[in-house]
Order: sequence, then structure tokens, then C-alpha cells
Amino acid sequence: MENANHLIQEKVRKLNEIRDSGINPYPYSYKIDIKSNDLKDKYNYLKEEEDSKDVYSVAGRIIALRRMGKATFGRIRDSEDELQLYFRFDDVGEEQYNLLKKSDVGDIVGVKGHVFKTKTGEITLYVESYEMLSKSIRPMPEKYHGIQDLELKSRKRYLDLITDPESRKRFKTRSLIVSEIRNWLNNEGFMEVETPILQPLYGGAAARPFVTHHNELKMDMYLKISPELYLKRLIVGGFDKVYDMNKNFRNEGVDKSHNPEFTMIEWYEAWTDYKFQMERFENLVSHLCKMVHGKYTVEYQGVELNFKPPWTRMTMADAIKKYADIDILKMDRDELMQYAIDNRMEYNDDMNKGHLINLIFEEKCEHELIQPTFITEHPIEISPLTKESRMLGKEFVERFEPFCFGMEIGNAYSELNDPIEQRRRLEEQAKARETDEEAHPMDEDFCEAIDYAMPPTGGVGLGVDRIVMLLTNSATIRDIILFPTMKKEEN
Repeated sequence: MENANHLIQEKVRKLNEIRDSGINPYPYSYKIDIKSNDLKDKYNYLKEEEDSKDVYSVAGRIIALRRMGKATFGRIRDSEDELQLYFRFDDVGEEQYNLLKKSDVGDIVGVKGHVFKTKTGEITLYVESYEMLSKSIRPMPEKYHGIQDLELKSRKRYLDLITDPESRKRFKTRSLIVSEIRNWLNNEGFMEVETPILQPLYGGAAARPFVTHHNELKMDMYLKISPELYLKRLIVGGFDKVYDMNKNFRNEGVDKSHNPEFTMIEWYEAWTDYKFQMERFENLVSHLCKMVHGKYTVEYQGVELNFKPPWTRMTMADAIKKYADIDILKMDRDELMQYAIDNRMEYNDDMNKGHLINLIFEEKCEHELIQPTFITEHPIEISPLTKESRMLGKEFVERFEPFCFGMEIGNAYSELNDPIEQRRRLEEQAKARETDEEAHPMDEDFCEAIDYAMPPTGGVGLGVDRIVMLLTNSATIRDIILFPTMKKEEN
């Protein structure tokens, strides 16, 4: 810390000297002509030691300086790439060369000059004029070789982005993926809508909400855990295809694949069911993979994943039979409970048959699902907004969850539109809240909306963060959220 304070004092001293010389080290603007990557591409044809007379202005952060008396080599990085600079005292003059001497790694500068290629083949800007655009007063971390502390990378994202080009590239890829999801759905005839983040009643998922209070209305409100019930109201209202790219908030733990604030897209499409939406889902994700990587395969954490459709389809019962070697279709609740006890699973005595089946699936199957796989036909007890399964009957529903590398990356239903059955199930959920804090609350207005008739509908939720993780080979969700939720830093 003492050394850091000394470096800060030294940088502040230089800052004051720059000001004393009559130069504003924080000017209002600087006109650039070209980005570094475009300049390098444009003049890549030059032969070694060939000089172009074309003059350009570029700007960026200094990442290296090598002074050699009256000549200096430097390197700046802008938002796209790095560019080498060459300064000569005789060309820039005494005032600007003295300014260069007071410059440090981390400062943001503007340079103007002509392009040449060095004898080692590097495109370089021969600087003719030099301007300080923003003097840094803190030293760059670890001599600008990047941050090794993973927590610091997430907590101080600006330092991570400054020092790690791969991190910047990853977040640019995320932005591209998000934009392409919208483009893809728009081209399929969907309409983007917005649903409330602050809601008087939460619903649409089994999750604990964040609670806040509206002072003027004197009422508690909840941050959105899902846009589902609002989007279904729009289907009732007559829109056939709607989606919401949204932030959801769930008051849950933080781990490699969970963040309390996360990005999800949900879409609802009238006149379709979950089988139709399975094809939509795999087509969208495979399209994103092809767009990012130019092929349907991607390496993730040392494993090659293949997103080319069609993906494997497997009922939850078949998955449990394959990986746990039991047939849940022939077992009652007591037998399932005994299996959970024998296998030392974390259960509670209030679990019904459906929750026990889901527990066994999570414990025995999820980690086995490495290649993209649709798990279908979930227990009705854990799917209160879903139609009964035509394949397995009334104990199961038409739902799918896509998995990849052991992670759930989405969720979808043949949406329940029977108003009497929907009310009955939500009333059961409301009773279950006495022992299950993640059960759905009763939403009278939603039930009333369904009373007016909702057409057959397929609905899908896609976890944007997890798709980005897979397509950028990111080990944790923190790596692809610019500002992840973190415990307050102790001073």
C-alpha cells in the first residue's frame, strides 16, 4: 500500500506540472479519424520499412512506453485493438516531447501522424502531434499484465476491461448474442414488449422474491421473478407472438451458474405447443452458435459441445431410469422417499411424489446431461401452469427443460389455458406456501384473465447468461455479467 501511495503521489506531481505548463490534461473532446484495427487492416499491404504519407488521428490508453533518449516507442489500446507509436523529439518538438516524458502507462492520449511499417513488419503511427486527453493518477494493476485475482476482476470490472482484451471480447460477444436473439425473434414475427419489474404480486416461477415498499401507495411490492403471467395476459388480449428480454430477480444463492439478478428472454406463441417450441429453441441456440463460431460445435471447459439440431429428447422418467436405474412410473411416494433416504439426499417429510421425482432427477441425472438434451414430461406438482401430458397422463405435464453441460438453460410449457383447472392448481399452490416458500402465490387477476379464454399457447424461457457462458467458454456466470452481485467489500 505504501508503494501504491508513492506511485499515486508521483503521478499527481506530473499532473500538476502539466497544468503548470498551461496544458489542460482533461480536455473536452478529441476528433479521431480511424480505429486502430481499421488502420492496421487498411495498411497491411505496406512493405517492411515502407512509409505512407497518409495522416490520421487516433486515441487510446497507453499500455507501454520505451524511451530511448530523443526517440520513444509506445503502444496504445483503443476499444478495438492495439497500435504501436513512434515519437522523435525533432518531429513533435520540445513541448510535446516533455509532455510525453510526463506521461505514464494508463494515461489516455490522442496522437496524429502518418503510417509506416517497421522492419519487423508492424504497422506503426509516426507521431507528429501529441495530446494528453486524461491523466491517470492510479497505477495500473500488476504492471498492466492483467488482474489475476478473479474476485477483483468481477468487483472492479473497469480494471478487468482495461487490462484483459479477452474480457472485452467476451462482453462484445455477449452484446452480439443478445442483439441476435432479438433479431431472430423479430424476423419470426414476434413483437417485443415490456412487463413490470415492480409487481404487486410475483409469479411465473418457483423462487423467493426480493421485497420492497412503495411509500406513496403504502404497499409492499416485489421485483420480477418472471414475466410469464403478464405475457400470458397479452396472449389473452390478442397478440399472437410476444417476447420480453428482461432482468429477473430471485432471492437465492450465488454460485457458478446463479446470480440473483440475471437476464432471461421469455416468448409466448399462440396456436403452438411444447413440441413446436422445442424446435424453435434448438434452432435459435444452434443459430447463435453458428453466428459466433461459424459452426455448430464449440469447446466448453475442455469438452466439445454439438448444438446442431435435432437435440436428444428424453422424458424425466427415462432419464432417471437411465442414470439412477429405477422406474419412477412404477413407484409410489413411500418408495421414492425411501430411495432418497437410502441415497442420502436432502429431502423433507412434506415432499410430495412430484417433488421427490424432481429431487432424484436433480441429484442423479442433471450432471450427466453434457450434450444439449431436452428433458420432458415433468411431475404436475412442480409445474402448476402447464397442461397435462398426452404421453404419460395426468401425473405429468407437457414441459421441457433443455440441459447442456449439466446446466438447465431454459424452460418451456404447453401452457395451461383451462381456467377452472388453473384456478384449482394455484389454490393448491397457495396452500402449499405454508411449508414451501417458493410455491406460487394466488393471482386472482391472472385467473380472471384466463377466464376470458386464452388460445392454445407454447411458452419458453431462455437463460441468456447461461447461453453466453456456453458460447464464450466462461466457467462462471460472473465472467459474463458486467457487474455481478457480490458481497459487500470489507475495508
